[in-house]
Amino acid sequence: MKTTIAKHLLNIKAVTLSPEEPYTWSSGMKSPIYCDNRLILAYPELRKQVAEELVSMIKNHYPEADLIAGTATAGIPHAAFVADQMNLPMCYVRSSAKAHGKGKQIEGLTEKTKKAVVVEDLISTGKSSIQACQALQEAGVEVLGVAAIFSYGLEKGIEAFEKEGVSFQTVTNFSTLIKEAQESGTISGQGLSLLKEWQLDPENWGAASFSK
Repeated sequence: MKTTIAKHLLNIKAVTLSPEEPYTWSSGMKSPIYCDNRLILAYPELRKQVAEELVSMIKNHYPEADLIAGTATAGIPHAAFVADQMNLPMCYVRSSAKAHGKGKQIEGLTEKTKKAVVVEDLISTGKSSIQACQALQEAGVEVLGVAAIFSYGLEKGIEAFEKEGVSFQTVTNFSTLIKEAQESGTISGQGLSLLKEWQLDPENWGAASFSK
């Protein structure tokens, strides 16, 4: 199923590859890959399939979950689909508390829910997922883990989760996707090499790759 979902993400251009003309992330970092899983929402069959895979992961790895928590904003709709299929309560977590009203960072949380799985659309450095986990923990909720649609498989992200002591599972990932891209002829051999170089050292990749 990892390969099937990766193929769908490439077909609808939720994940696009451009190693020769890289993207610039908001951090300023150059990247040969860009992921926008919001596009999944436009494809009913795919979004249902993704939700089913997330549900299956949660049941297999985090069977004690009694709360689904989405990360704002991209994780919210997928968390809603999952919570609906599992008939569980749902909340969502902002990156920071509101500056007005009740100043909440978490919306929808009640005292009845104590064991959460965080649903995320994408894992890169792990920062947003871990912030959500920390906010839930500070609110007295046990975080069982994170379930995400896609991961870039960056070492920085893996280390961040290990440091926090939080596990994560993904529907598909970088290595599966670039293998599918290669087999389908979506990417050249040179492009594949650039993508692999980026994954190993994303922060320095732009300067190293294009100064050759």
